[in-house]
Amino acid sequence: MGDNMESLEGGCVIVANGRFPSAELPLRLLKEAKTIIACDGAVKTLYEKGIHPDAIVGDLDSIPAGLRERYADRIHHVEDQEINDLTKSVRFAHTQGYREVLILGATGLREDHTLGNISLLMDYAHLFKRVEMLSDYGLFTPILETTTFASYPGQQISIFVLYPEGEISTEGLRWPIRRRKLTSWWQGTLNEALGDQFTVTLSPDCRVIIYREASHTKE
Repeated sequence: MGDNMESLEGGCVIVANGRFPSAELPLRLLKEAKTIIACDGAVKTLYEKGIHPDAIVGDLDSIPAGLRERYADRIHHVEDQEINDLTKSVRFAHTQGYREVLILGATGLREDHTLGNISLLMDYAHLFKRVEMLSDYGLFTPILETTTFASYPGQQISIFVLYPEGEISTEGLRWPIRRRKLTSWWQGTLNEALGDQFTVTLSPDCRVIIYREASHTKE
């Protein structure tokens, strides 16, 4: 996954059962994906769009019987009720050896699902070289260490801290943060990139999720 969100270099795409993408970028990346893993609830929509997943993962409570028969050769039944179908699909991707994962369709519709799925990115971060969640509006990226991101002037940036005991600093944003502990999700939101890159510096005990606005929303 290119840091500018414009390409999918290897890895796989996981499609969750939220709002199906409608913007050009996520639809193109889905079309270009060499491997598509679907949460079982997303299978019907994918089929209606003419897209056939390479693997289907979940407890199978959301897939129509006809599609269950049609895709019998690629279904991976996971009954565990302690985790959701997105996590089951992400773990499946990990067991298959993928090092980069792009998640689509994980936001929209129910707000509680959206918040839960975004926060789960931090649980997934240590499993992959790169794991990201793309919506029609922007890209969520969890980071475990100091990271420099590609950007463009005026790009909207939000920072969500999941471990509030850690300190964060930024460079290249309109409203800089200097060795600050962010104790609520809203405190790092609604910032803006000044140029073609920005850096988020983390203390060892800080973990954050970065949101970058997709460039097409400015067109």
